[in-house]
Amino acid sequence: QVSLVESGGGLVQAGGSLRLACAASGRTFSNYVMGWFRQAPGKEREFVAAISTSGSSTYYAKSVKGRFTIARDNAKNTVYLQMNSLEPEDTADYYCATGGAGCSIFCTSRQYTYWGQGTQVTVSS
Repeated sequence: QVSLVESGGGLVQAGGSLRLACAASGRTFSNYVMGWFRQAPGKEREFVAAISTSGSSTYYAKSVKGRFTIARDNAKNTVYLQMNSLEPEDTADYYCATGGAGCSIFCTSRQYTYWGQGTQVTVSS
């Protein structure tokens, strides 16, 4: 069992930045691929970014590549999402999740096993 708690969401103007954090407890954090997903009102959940167990490999959705950066600190059992140049279209609830057994950074959301409760990000125009 893994418990994930996101933080860092809030209200920001377009062009601004936010840094989300996801603190994990339970099984060995460094064993898991970690991902960030988001769900906007009335829309399906979508992939944002993923990071390998060591942090050496990352993968981003096209919509956020070049603006968002995923990172992890295995000593602190925490994964981060630095979001820059935010746009109103980035408004959503953001969730972190752990990849299932054998999952790579290219796994789909259905292959992620544990999920946090989410943190809300609102970008005003």
